[in-house]
Amino acid sequence: MNDLCADIGWKSINHHGEQLCGDHIDIVDGADGSTVIVLADGLGSGVKASILSTLTSKIISTMMAEGLPLEECVSTIAATLPVCSLRGVAYSTFTIIHIINNSVAEIIQYDNPQVIILRDNVNYDYPKTEMNIGGKKIFKTTIRLCENDIFIAMSDGCPHAGIGMAYNFGWKYEDIIEFAETMSVTGLTAKNLSTVLIDECDKLYGGKPGDDATACVVKIRKREPMNLLFGPPSNRDDCDRMMSLFFSKEGKHIICGGTTSSIAAKYLGKPLEASLNFEQSDIPPIAKLEGVDLVTEGVITVNRVLEYAKDYLGDNLLYEKWNYKRDGAALICRLLFEEATDINFYVGRAINPAHQNPDLPITFSIKMNLVEELSKCLKQMGKRIKVSYF
Repeated sequence: MNDLCADIGWKSINHHGEQLCGDHIDIVDGADGSTVIVLADGLGSGVKASILSTLTSKIISTMMAEGLPLEECVSTIAATLPVCSLRGVAYSTFTIIHIINNSVAEIIQYDNPQVIILRDNVNYDYPKTEMNIGGKKIFKTTIRLCENDIFIAMSDGCPHAGIGMAYNFGWKYEDIIEFAETMSVTGLTAKNLSTVLIDECDKLYGGKPGDDATACVVKIRKREPMNLLFGPPSNRDDCDRMMSLFFSKEGKHIICGGTTSSIAAKYLGKPLEASLNFEQSDIPPIAKLEGVDLVTEGVITVNRVLEYAKDYLGDNLLYEKWNYKRDGAALICRLLFEEATDINFYVGRAINPAHQNPDLPITFSIKMNLVEELSKCLKQMGKRIKVSYF
């Protein structure tokens, strides 16, 4: 096992006028530590397409995660979802990216646009082997992974974008590659890169997509540990133990909370420099402490981080706010969402007397729930999370 990991993100837009998306993404972790990502595109749009793509992705991802051979998975799909007798096309097309031990990737493609692979931010022309399984022409590729490799899988709603509007024949595959190469240089996360791609498709469709469009991005990167300290311990005698464990961990260190940062300053023997610069934001200002990468206010800031995290996992409409702002919440988001892969939370259970004011909406249970919900969101982003309470 190496120190690489996969950052996975995706975004979809629905066919104009439809409530359900005809594309479906499924991500499953196998028992052997592998990861299976399936993008399925159901025939047509709406409810029928949504059911077909969901069935396809669920069956394939579950079978492959259990270690069943590719031929068996595809033949099962071939038997379950036959070819449409009217149009002579498959009821659902699919792309599979199977990451094994974070060192090898298997790519299996059936009738979706070809997966784009960027290596060193340039298009990589990878080999493909043609197979015939259950009467279906399948392309299979096996390649060794390198740090910063980017895989972009998409449904045909992406190259169809702009047909008869911005372009006569849609957004050409070569143009999508060029766009992806340009955007990849900026170091965007997998989620943000997929968001930028789909936002561009939406613009080309004039805000009224003529087809469901989905982009799923897999970015191979090195593991990056991060540590976040939130709140003082319930027992004052545990302060030194909590600080010792927190500062002994490798990676960057974030401290949230006024009292907590004061305890850290005392432990480090360094002055805590407060700031009154609100950065044109309703989030309290940050502070500076030598030996700590970021010091912020507590509950209000972490609550905003949670709001951004929930949006990031959904439509990702707020990514520009935390990508460019300089307030505490935005800076935490960039560290946790973009940089970190392994996050250690050190959470103090002390009850803040200021939070006992009945006029304030902050309670001890709310503080604990913030940590629980944020941990859950970060796990959904693919981060490894460990929470220690004091």
